[in-house]
Amino acid sequence: MGKHNSLREGARLGLVVATSIWVWLAAVDAVAGEPFRTFNVLGGIALFTTMHYVLNLAYGVIIVSAIHGAQREPSLVMAVAFGFPIVEFWFALVTVLVSHLGLGELAWVRIFGGSLIGTAIAIVILSRGHPLAAELRQAEEEDND
Repeated sequence: MGKHNSLREGARLGLVVATSIWVWLAAVDAVAGEPFRTFNVLGGIALFTTMHYVLNLAYGVIIVSAIHGAQREPSLVMAVAFGFPIVEFWFALVTVLVSHLGLGELAWVRIFGGSLIGTAIAIVILSRGHPLAAELRQAEEEDND
């Protein structure tokens, strides 16, 4: 893990995921004939974009840090494994809320759909850069020695 850097890798992960979700939201709004409606309902383009990127950067760093820590402490994998569904459940709740605050039924496509896309992208990126199963086996073998 000497070559890995949680801050750098987490920031990169957060930027890629944030950009993917941002583009998804803009595309869905455009296809629906309501350009930037999601952004405006959620505080305006500038505020939404700033908060969206800050939160995704933090999320990326936390996830990558947990994965790096899992090599030293395999039980952290459980935190990551339970963390993803909890975050998705939170996005489902937020989706219900914003569907009633102005996004309507398309909130599910916009918000929850974007969250699922972001999660899928994060999993692909993390699985390529962190063969976690192999790292955990190695850590367990070292722990048993």
